Amino acid sequence: MRKIYVLSFLMLLVSCVSNKTKTLQNNILTLRDSYCKAPLQYNYTQRLPSYNSDSIISANSQLKDYFSDQSILILNALGSVDEVENIIDLKKNNSLEAQVKVLQLKTKINSKISISLTELDAVAAEFDCEGERVDQMANYVDNLNNNRNNKLILFSIITGAVTSVAGGIIKNDNAENIVSIGGGLLGAGLGLATFNPKGKKVEFIHERNLLKDIWEQKLQSHNFPPFIWYMYTEKKFTGNREHSIIQNMKQRWIQYQFDNDEDAANKSVNFGTGGFYRASDLQNRASMLNQMQSATRTINQNINYLLLDLDKMISES
Repeated sequence: MRKIYVLSFLMLLVSCVSNKTKTLQNNILTLRDSYCKAPLQYNYTQRLPSYNSDSIISANSQLKDYFSDQSILILNALGSVDEVENIIDLKKNNSLEAQVKVLQLKTKINSKISISLTELDAVAAEFDCEGERVDQMANYVDNLNNNRNNKLILFSIITGAVTSVAGGIIKNDNAENIVSIGGGLLGAGLGLATFNPKGKKVEFIHERNLLKDIWEQKLQSHNFPPFIWYMYTEKKFTGNREHSIIQNMKQRWIQYQFDNDEDAANKSVNFGTGGFYRASDLQNRASMLNQMQSATRTINQNINYLLLDLDKMISES
């Protein structure tokens, strides 16, 4: 009777593990397709500002008394150079009418800057949301791998218990030896099955792939506003000014996410429309999305410096 109780308890454990796995699989279905993209997709124009930065700065040398080179490039990208030049001319006139026009022009510039800041926030928020989605999926895959191993270990325990029970019941020596050997082999096989270093795969879809254009260094989609893409790709907005933000980012990905294997990176599921991911692939994807979120938010510093320069220019007598 005691042996029957043991077997019943072990079978109940198997049932609990199975139900937990079903719950995990149902949760995976809700994460498989992206819920981060905006309900309405705005088709941004792909017309980009000029990348001839030295010529732009040289042509607007009259602004260098008030603005840094980076601020001049941002003003040009926003289409506000003429407005700033008008403000400089108007400040030579102390009339009330001139002062009102200065405030109107400043409001117009601030409106363009506000739109650019909103675009930055929107892109950073989507990177953040996608990163959270990938993190959740990676956790579920890890749980699936752990549950699979737990089930195999549990089945191994059950096999050992059943073998012991059968050995106690069977009186024939030959039959008992066969049961013991078979049970031992089955238990060993279940133990070896838990050794799966790469783990299970799960389907993960990202038709709107924010990493694709970054990796290919080309704006081929409507995922990014032209101003944001310009900030990503103009070399003068980085510290060393030899590589753009996304050029530096790609080199870091090759080194740290793909162990300096660019061929493997080019074949990675991360830069397509989706596919089957292992937990390690999902963790790489989450890391890349989080890095791009941080890089996007740092652009706010450049715009903040522009606002400070603009306010200083207008407040000076």
